[in-house]
Amino acid sequence: MRSGKSGPRRGYGLSELGIVEEGAVLVKDGKIVVVGKRDEAIAAADVTLQRIDCNGGVVLPGFVDSHTHPAFMAPRLVDFEKRIAGATYEEISAAGGGIRSSVAQVRAATVPQISEKVLSGLKEMLRFGTTTVEAKSGYGLSVDAELNSVRAIKSAATRWPGQVSVTLLGAHVVPAEYKENPDAYVKIICEEMIPIIAWEGLAEWVDVFIEENAFTLEQAERIFAVAQAHKLGVRAHVHQFSRCELSRLQPFAPASLDHLDCVNDADMQLLAQQDTVATLLPAANYFLGHASYPPARKLIDAGVAVALATDYNPGTSPTCNMQFVLSVACTHMKMSPAEAIAAATINGAHALRLAESKGSIEAGKDADLALFDVEDYREIAYWFGANRCVMTMARGEIQFGRDRV
Repeated sequence: MRSGKSGPRRGYGLSELGIVEEGAVLVKDGKIVVVGKRDEAIAAADVTLQRIDCNGGVVLPGFVDSHTHPAFMAPRLVDFEKRIAGATYEEISAAGGGIRSSVAQVRAATVPQISEKVLSGLKEMLRFGTTTVEAKSGYGLSVDAELNSVRAIKSAATRWPGQVSVTLLGAHVVPAEYKENPDAYVKIICEEMIPIIAWEGLAEWVDVFIEENAFTLEQAERIFAVAQAHKLGVRAHVHQFSRCELSRLQPFAPASLDHLDCVNDADMQLLAQQDTVATLLPAANYFLGHASYPPARKLIDAGVAVALATDYNPGTSPTCNMQFVLSVACTHMKMSPAEAIAAATINGAHALRLAESKGSIEAGKDADLALFDVEDYREIAYWFGANRCVMTMARGEIQFGRDRV
């Protein structure tokens, strides 16, 4: 699969995979050197080759999971069981569940403990074919606990062969101790968290959850202005349960706006004119039992650049499996398998501004590849819930499925 024109894929271009039948990829020093027919790639080699026979399988770029929350300590089983029984969010929280239960656990954990949990999630992602991940903090909600979380993510990233892009999500929800004065917490994010993050180089991004029960658009604007002043990129959770005025975020040039369940026609027209990627997270809708999903078909037809990600987190989307996300995108959002693959690879790379090195199989890019035991790429989305990935390569080194060599 090749990236084609510069910029994220849109419209019809999202379904152009550039398939090479009977193809081969030549890799050297962690980079892709040649992509083409098998004989062409072999002829281009100037050294003895270590050959990997794919046995008629499908090779894709490693998935780019551009929205995850891996810095948590335990699953939220109270939420799961209570939600099944029809409990409200308030009832779940009163029973000891909800996001604040994750907060209590992260605040009590050490950096090494959090880092091990993050690393376990990253390793699981690798087995499903993911080689690039955006990883958020957001379950600490205090200066110390948020710093611990991003440090833990950075530590885990040094022990994982793929690439991790780190995001500060101090503005996930307002912590209980600031419930009556959320602006005081926003001030802490702006005056303490972001400056330290920027000074120590702990993150590339700042994210805000803009929602009625989280942070207002005005608060997000304040946080993003400070992030920009510290030369950090911005991304946002928006339109998951209610709408906000997206045009007010455009001056901050967000790389990605995520969820977008409640997007309308005016929003789509605005996004179609921007390089901001609309990152859709259908696994969360599935796990929450929602009847509706983000309007992927309308977004694509309007010319919006669409990506897919897992939203891996303990409360609303406990999955590392991008293959499952492809399946849900096809069955519930009516994306074609080709569109879903492009959204989960090259457009995910654009959502992280890593498309120069990630997201497609092209000479000069990092050799991040995933081999699937299928005869047709459409099977990857067809066999839902399964793992068809039999080998993952990150930066030219086989990290999973070494027995395939």
